[in-house]
Amino acid sequence: MSVFKATIMDSAAVYRALKRIAHEIVEKNGGTDNLCIVGIKRRGVPLARVIAENIKEIEGNEVPVGSVDITFYRDDLEHMSNEPVLAGTEIGFNVTGKTVVLVDDVLFTGRTARAAMDAIMSAGRAAAIRLAILIDRGHRELPIRGDFVGKNVPTSKTERISVKIPPTDDITAVELYGLG
Repeated sequence: MSVFKATIMDSAAVYRALKRIAHEIVEKNGGTDNLCIVGIKRRGVPLARVIAENIKEIEGNEVPVGSVDITFYRDDLEHMSNEPVLAGTEIGFNVTGKTVVLVDDVLFTGRTARAAMDAIMSAGRAAAIRLAILIDRGHRELPIRGDFVGKNVPTSKTERISVKIPPTDDITAVELYGLG
C-alpha cells in the first residue's frame, strides 16, 4: 500500500519550473525556428501545453504542440494487457528537420522516453530530439537523460512520484509516496 510521504513541489513551484524550462528551451534552440513540442501521454501533454504557452509569452511566437501515445513502442508490451488502450498520437505537423522537444512528467528508467523517441522517429526525421522532464528521480536502465529538468528528486525504488496536473487531476503538485 502506498502512503503519502511529502509534497515535493506545490503548484507555484511546478509552474516556476515549467517557466524556467521554457526559457532554457528557447535559449538552447536559439529562438523558436524549427521548434515543436510533443507531450507524452498522459501527463506530459498538459505539461507540454504549459511550456508552449510560456514560450509564446517569452518569444511572441506559437510553437506547434502535439502528443504521442507510446503504447505500441513499449518494450514491455508482453507484460501489459492483451488489448492495450490507445490514447492516440496527435502530431498535426511534420517533424522532419525540426527540433522536437519531448515532454514527460517523470524520468525513471528511461524506457518511456526511448519508446517516445521511437514514435517520433516513425513520424519523420527530426533534426534533433530533446527531452524535457518535470521530475528526474534516477534509477536509469537506459542511457537517457533529460535535457531540461524541473527538479532532481533522488528516490528509492520502492518510492513513487505522483505528478498531478489538470485536466487529469484536480490540483497541480508533485507528491512522494512510499510503502506503508
